[in-house]
Amino acid sequence: MNETPNPLESHQPVKPVAAVGANRSMQLLLPAGFLVLLLLLAAQWWASKTELGNVREELARRLRSADAVNSETRLLAKTGADNLKEIQAKVNVLESKQVEAQGQQLALEQLYQDLSRTRDEWTLAEIEQVLSTASQQLQLAGNVPGALIALQNADTRLSSSDKPQFIQIRRAIASDLEKLKSLPNLDLAGIALRLDSAIAQIDSMPLLADEKPPAPEPKPRHAAPKATKAGGAKPANQADGARWLLKLQDIWHQVSTEMWGDLQQLVRVRSVESPEALLLSPTQDYYARENLKLRLLNARLALLSRNDSVFRSDMIAAQDAIAKYFDTRAKRVQTVQALLKQVQGSNLSIEMPTLSNSLNAVRNYKVKR
Repeated sequence: MNETPNPLESHQPVKPVAAVGANRSMQLLLPAGFLVLLLLLAAQWWASKTELGNVREELARRLRSADAVNSETRLLAKTGADNLKEIQAKVNVLESKQVEAQGQQLALEQLYQDLSRTRDEWTLAEIEQVLSTASQQLQLAGNVPGALIALQNADTRLSSSDKPQFIQIRRAIASDLEKLKSLPNLDLAGIALRLDSAIAQIDSMPLLADEKPPAPEPKPRHAAPKATKAGGAKPANQADGARWLLKLQDIWHQVSTEMWGDLQQLVRVRSVESPEALLLSPTQDYYARENLKLRLLNARLALLSRNDSVFRSDMIAAQDAIAKYFDTRAKRVQTVQALLKQVQGSNLSIEMPTLSNSLNAVRNYKVKR
């Protein structure tokens, strides 16, 4: 098909053929390059899209993992918060208990200080009370063993505290101990046992009113004459007469002896200072024995209380009652009298020392404090 020539173009200069070919190649290359560029851009877009999808998936996975971790973290945080609250509550309880324990410790320390301050006062008060009681017993009853025990216990109490302030008190206690140990030994228990033995024998002691005359001793009967030997034998009638004669003599001797014994029992002569002692009735016998027992019991009490005057007065009265109402020829009465004389010979007039040194030392120490 023939193209109509443009009159305007006819006036333009004609280009060369080479330039026209170059332009055509350039026109062909431009779409190709553009297509390649598009392909590259498409490939880049696809790669970017794929990579972006991967990134999104990775991001989503990581976000899910982060959410799980976040949930676990929140759970752990909540658990930690609960534990923290519980621990805080326990800490508060412990702090309150610690404060309470500190208060108790302070109170105990204060109490211990008070006790440490008053312990010596209590100890000294107890020692003073014990020594005062021991001193009273020593003066009233002469209880030397009790006073020794009290002093030794007081010295032991003071030595256990191991304080130099108590040296003066222990020195006074040692002085009183030496005084008590230097006293003569008086066996009060042995003397009391002798008195108890004498009291126990009173019921078996014979009274003057109970005395009976002794029975006469039987005299040996005469033996019958023996038969003579052969050559000197007497006749049978003479032997029978001799036997009858001996029998008559025996009968007469027995009758006369009994009559003489009865006569001796009818009348007895004896010197008695108190005739009323022979006329005591059974009831009066009982009261005589009981009065003697009471005398000896009073003497025993006076012995234990170291009352020498009352002791000797009762002992003398008891011996006088024995000599007045009891048969002093009886062996048991003589034994009791000897026992009472032995007891009466004991010396009770021993001046007892006082525990004034120990008591004054304790009281002076309490006043200085």
